[in-house]
Amino acid sequence: MDRLQGMIEAPRQTRMPGLLVHGASGIGKTMIARNLSRKYAPEYDPASGITRTPLLLLQAPPAPDERRFYLHILAAVGAPATALSARAQNVASLEVRVIALLRDLGLRMIMIDEVHNLLAGTHREQRRFLNVLRYLSNELEVSLVCLGVSEAVDAIRGDIQLARRLDEHHLPNWRDDAEFSDMIQTLIAAMPLEKKSNLKVKSLKQILALTGGVTSRIFALIKDLSIDAIVTGDECIADDAIAKWTPVWSRHANAHRRLEMTGL
Repeated sequence: MDRLQGMIEAPRQTRMPGLLVHGASGIGKTMIARNLSRKYAPEYDPASGITRTPLLLLQAPPAPDERRFYLHILAAVGAPATALSARAQNVASLEVRVIALLRDLGLRMIMIDEVHNLLAGTHREQRRFLNVLRYLSNELEVSLVCLGVSEAVDAIRGDIQLARRLDEHHLPNWRDDAEFSDMIQTLIAAMPLEKKSNLKVKSLKQILALTGGVTSRIFALIKDLSIDAIVTGDECIADDAIAKWTPVWSRHANAHRRLEMTGL
């Protein structure tokens, strides 16, 4: 977050700094992007009558489609293309319109989440989409931040010029260390439980093993255990509850296997 904030506040220059944030699905990439987006939310300037938007957060389209991407941008800034003629919705016209609108917003950073979606396209489509990202960054003199799973790194590296300006930042899975312990304690303390949960080191290791160190799974585990603790009246998360807990993803897998065995 500190690094991203430093990038968005950096002075404009010919070649703005960029970043590729990658890691496992559910590790917290989107959470980081949304937190920064809230911090730099659009602000209306009554004197000029213009809404300043320092940060534009977008989700990459399901496939690397330039036209669809430009339409997403227009919708995100409140200028949907529904009123435009069919001719005005071609890629060249949309490009001119998007550049003009974004330049008036005082934009300083574009964040593209789920950038690994470009892997759904051909190599040629991927290169064209990456060219669009590089062009927007150059033309508007804004920082470009891409977020996606680690597989997207190879796709980004397919464009040498873009790869050179995007520093890579890997978000690792949680490990068995003091930071993980502090995070679990903070998370449990935020739950509406009446009693304090004093977990043993063994339980913390089990949480890590059950979730694979993935943030979203850790949150789901603590949430499920907290609900069970309230329903049963225990009002705390006990070591026994963790030992007996079955991951939701495992429950579904077991049910699916039972259906296959019965021929359903």
